[in-house]
Amino acid sequence: MKTIRDLNAPPHVTGRVEAIVVRGDSRQSARLVQATTALARIGLADDRLGSKGEAELSTRQVTLIQLEHLAVIAALARVPAVDPLALRRNLVVSGINLLALKNARLRVGAALLEIVGPCAPCSRMEEAIGPGGYAAMRGHGGMTARVLEGGAIAVWDAVQAQAPGKDA
Repeated sequence: MKTIRDLNAPPHVTGRVEAIVVRGDSRQSARLVQATTALARIGLADDRLGSKGEAELSTRQVTLIQLEHLAVIAALARVPAVDPLALRRNLVVSGINLLALKNARLRVGAALLEIVGPCAPCSRMEEAIGPGGYAAMRGHGGMTARVLEGGAIAVWDAVQAQAPGKDA
């Protein structure tokens, strides 16, 4: 008999990377890139954590958001669309339920990430989305992850949930 844990990360579910967003310092504009490298225990090479090149103890080494949630956020904020650059999440992925994968491992391109927990919105979402942006993102802000194994990540790469108890 399968446990609830077994059902949370079905190994047959595969999504894909739709966009990669990297950020400079906290007030610098984010930008889209076609590919980057995940650095073990650090973050993305092109992102602010990766540019420091130091091991980061933070659970926010990489942030992920579901493409499917962008429409939900836009609807709740009563705006026509939400630009992923404004949200500043590193990886926009589709086809896989990130919220169901807390504590699971994901193979993203050649990198191995561990989903740590939700990525709560910050007050800047009022600027980025408009009035109500913060509230609209609550529960839809994505997930944070640690980089367990570094590797290349590119737009359109597969995002594969790892079966519980299995190596990638």
